[in-house]
Amino acid sequence: MKLFKIKGGIHPKGRKEATSNKAIQSIPLPTMLRIPLQQHIGAPATALVEKGDLVKKGQLLAKARGAVSANIHAPTSGRIIAIGRFIAPHASGLPGTTITLRPDGEEAWADRPPPLDPDTAPVDELAKRVAECGIVGLGGATFPSGVKLNLRNRYDLKLLVINAAECEPYLTCDDRLMRERAEDVLTGVRIMARTLGVERVIVAIESNKPEAAKALRTITKASGDDKISIVEVPARYPMGSEKHLVQTLTGKETPARALTADIGVVVHNVATAYAIQQAVCHGRPLISRIVTLSGEAMAEGGNFEVLLGTPVSHLVEQAGGLKHDPDRLIIGGPMMGQPLSSLRAPIIKGINGILALGQKQKQAPPPMPCIRCTSCAAACPCGLSPFDMAQRIRSDELDSAVDIGLLDCIGCGSCAYVCPSKIPLVQYFNYAKGSLTAKQRADHKQEETKRLVQTRDARMEKMRREKQEAMARMKAERAAKKAKEEQQKQAAAAAQNADTETKIKVEA
Repeated sequence: MKLFKIKGGIHPKGRKEATSNKAIQSIPLPTMLRIPLQQHIGAPATALVEKGDLVKKGQLLAKARGAVSANIHAPTSGRIIAIGRFIAPHASGLPGTTITLRPDGEEAWADRPPPLDPDTAPVDELAKRVAECGIVGLGGATFPSGVKLNLRNRYDLKLLVINAAECEPYLTCDDRLMRERAEDVLTGVRIMARTLGVERVIVAIESNKPEAAKALRTITKASGDDKISIVEVPARYPMGSEKHLVQTLTGKETPARALTADIGVVVHNVATAYAIQQAVCHGRPLISRIVTLSGEAMAEGGNFEVLLGTPVSHLVEQAGGLKHDPDRLIIGGPMMGQPLSSLRAPIIKGINGILALGQKQKQAPPPMPCIRCTSCAAACPCGLSPFDMAQRIRSDELDSAVDIGLLDCIGCGSCAYVCPSKIPLVQYFNYAKGSLTAKQRADHKQEETKRLVQTRDARMEKMRREKQEAMARMKAERAAKKAKEEQQKQAAAAAQNADTETKIKVEA
């Protein structure tokens, strides 16, 4: 199959050899599970349980709220001992609303929905099952998969791309998943293809995972399925970027601020395909995922199937602990991952790796002035000018940075990786995007406040006007009543005078 070259990109050291040959392992139950209500993009789920409730494995704990949200289920059976604020697995370390579950060790399942036939079940029923089971994109985006499977209703879709590139260094969880559970993965791929109504499927794997590609090819060849192609793409970071992967496979460039669906292509992560197979064929909600533990400070790395809500500290302990204090603790890969503020934070749906990198004693060299070498521009896969954007951000000219493409930056970190002056370019961009988001929220809040004030003023004016009208109406009614009474009084007086005159005439 012909592949198309994309602009930019880098070749960081893969460092996957530390865990790529380690099979997926399970770990013992922790003493406590912390289950945040925000494990996906969109609105947090709404809790359906209360403190003291006994729950079973797979029971619905929190219901999706809004169109872009996801259900959350109990990872095991036990008792709810708290619902409150707890450390979120995020760089900010800010707490989020979390359900705390104490496992009872029974692993007693709740009633699960019956299996659906992937080949005959109505496609609406398949998408509904995926949504009910709380499945989100497991590559890190955490967009609700049920919503994505319904894109067939809005777009003319032709191609499904399964993102199995796993281009971030250190991470091997998708590699091991494909090697060990290839048949289930491909069943999930077929379910997605049928639900989306696409004519063709490409499973894209970086060329540094030959065993995974071989495992998938063996299954597709045995099944005689010619609709699915297993394609090895160059190991060039960030090949796993959705739009760049589509461009490599099809030669089509997704327009800025548009979706790949606009050019007829939908992209799903390979781990999501496996989760969908589990939901459709076994009625199993998303209560666990595979996570890679690696890094120079990790005593024993590996790939582990972990219940959602498991504290990172428990996972690291089961993997042999840390050899020494790490320089950086990261959620995800080293290029696009986020710092982990505390080992007490739980594993959630979007976490595919925990990395303990380097030694704490080693301090990063301070950044030097930009020498205008343009290496960052050459490495940028989006064709941007990172040094120019950073300069405008440093001058607090955020709108100007937006004008030259800040919002098109995918935050891959290629620019910072190649910068000889070690300028933290991607941190500038993340800061600027965060500031813009905060400004948009503030503007939205201000507009909402203005709207509420205007609504209140209109309501008060209406009440004042209605009150005035009521008073005028009452005044008119009183005046009419008074006039009527006066008329009646005058009529009575006239009648009395007439009677008196008549009586006088009779007597005369």
